[in-house]
Amino acid sequence: MNIHEVHEGIDKYKKRKRLGRGTGSGLGKTSGRGHKGQRSRAGHSQHPTFQGGAMPMIRRIAKRGFNNKFAVQVGEVNVADLEKYFSAGDEVTMDTLKLKALANYRYSVLKVLGKGEISKKLTVSAHRFSESAKKKIEAAGGTCVVLPAKKAVVKNKQKSAKKA
Repeated sequence: MNIHEVHEGIDKYKKRKRLGRGTGSGLGKTSGRGHKGQRSRAGHSQHPTFQGGAMPMIRRIAKRGFNNKFAVQVGEVNVADLEKYFSAGDEVTMDTLKLKALANYRYSVLKVLGKGEISKKLTVSAHRFSESAKKKIEAAGGTCVVLPAKKAVVKNKQKSAKKA
């Protein structure tokens, strides 16, 4: 094989199938759907995992572990990152962390961890602080602002009291 033969027989722009345009086209009459049956009808749709009435692969394969959809997603930032990306006197908030691409993923609670050292005076706002992170930030002359965490939904107690 030579280099000029690599793309031989490959069309850059493939012509679309023109269905139902006469027998000469090769896809006339039944338009490639065959005769009768569910799949020949208009509006036919099938679940993507359907396997001809057999137990679908998705249901046959064993699942492992547990996925808690109610779990709190915790975003983490280390003190070393604050030292590296912020200058003295800056305010560290969820928005500024997102701008600096330190925590630009989906989370519901932000936690500052104590890995690394900090020497700059910063005002850090987060939902949670590790003990070591809080000590290091305050030792550098900064302040830790604890943001209120999202509260769990509590059912109306008055309704449940009336029923009893």
